[in-house]
Amino acid sequence: MALRFDLPDWLPLFPLTGALLLPRARLPLQIFEPRYLQMLDDVLKTDHRLIGVIQPSGEDELAPIGCAGRVTGFTETEEGRYMISLRGVSRFRLTDAEEGFAPYLKGRADWGDYARDTGPAETDQGFDRAALIARLRRLMDQHEMSADWDSMAEAGDEALVNSLSMALPFEPSEKQALLEAETLSERRRMLSGLIEFALHDSGREERLQ
Repeated sequence: MALRFDLPDWLPLFPLTGALLLPRARLPLQIFEPRYLQMLDDVLKTDHRLIGVIQPSGEDELAPIGCAGRVTGFTETEEGRYMISLRGVSRFRLTDAEEGFAPYLKGRADWGDYARDTGPAETDQGFDRAALIARLRRLMDQHEMSADWDSMAEAGDEALVNSLSMALPFEPSEKQALLEAETLSERRRMLSGLIEFALHDSGREERLQ
């Protein structure tokens, strides 16, 4: 994925507990708080149109790693809210954050560890797709949930692993671990383990309703 813009040293931050955005994946978001409406207005005036999605990690703290997404579309509702779509561009290491003159946080981003994020989609030579889907079917059946199995069968390795990582209701710390996985293979192994754990964790039932 050749970028047509430079990755900025600073970018606006959108802290979201339990949210996960991964490179080359898409994340829909609803914007309605005044400070984030201002953020969106400011972002659309830039060449990069990037927003840093990052998880809080405690009171007044942020996770060390986030993922920048490019605003690729937005619509305004009758209530004055915006539905936006972010396409994941690259993960970043947060080295500083400040409020400054804007009503939202801005973060200094170190992109150095994530050069592969702006390249082609990753593949996973050790991916046993049938085993992962079988495990997922058991989870879905256990909680009477449905899924588009045909689309899963046709999706590329990265698209399938990343979409499941983003969509399944894992704990915030688990989402963060999936984000920080160095390679697609590592993320796939972690995802498979989390699905297996969810099969035997009755405490997740409410989140899967």
